[in-house]
Amino acid sequence: MTAKNLRARVRDELTSEIKAIARRQLATDGADLSLRAIARELGMVSSAVYRYFPSRDDLLTALIIDCYDELGEAAEQAVARAQGSLMDRWLAIGHAVRDWALAHPADYALIYGSPVPGYHAPTDTVGPASRVTVQMLGLLVQGVATGAIPADPGSPEVPPRLAAELDRFAEQVPGVSRRLLARGLTAWVQLFGAVNFELFGRLQNLIDDSRRELYDLQLRVMGEYLGFQ
Repeated sequence: MTAKNLRARVRDELTSEIKAIARRQLATDGADLSLRAIARELGMVSSAVYRYFPSRDDLLTALIIDCYDELGEAAEQAVARAQGSLMDRWLAIGHAVRDWALAHPADYALIYGSPVPGYHAPTDTVGPASRVTVQMLGLLVQGVATGAIPADPGSPEVPPRLAAELDRFAEQVPGVSRRLLARGLTAWVQLFGAVNFELFGRLQNLIDDSRRELYDLQLRVMGEYLGFQ
């Protein structure tokens, strides 16, 4: 191994270790990360950590991208395994999101909880953030293309200003009408809203023993709303 390759390997390993410590910090202290605390845990001076991540925001961005990518990969793998009807694949996406969120609550809170004060996500996060959405939209595109669902469900009525925005969005989603996109957005918000309600304690003392069943029911209702069978 050349000296250059060795340095690159060491840098990759330290970068991964810094991010692992930061994710543990998320679980105990939330998104108010301390690069100095990370440096102490590594046994390094803080200036050394800043060579890897010049600021807290740079580290947050790296964590956000990792979390979105992990969640997106979980959804993609679930769809690939489902190999069934549109409804089966919709349920697979939804349960993959919930399962990942429950297994990584602090990471999920970072990407779908309250915004971090003073942090503004760069465009680098857009692609990873879209991976789950791309899977969901793919079901709509396939459903329309195969005739399994109507391209235009006939409702809801879309107000003009919203229609203009949906039409711009529809240009990127072949064959899907603004009404079907409106339904898709509704289902998308419902899916993540249901996960948020459970993860952030909104179901406490209301639904305690059958939360998976409630979530599955909500997914099925939204799947039927989208026309999936």
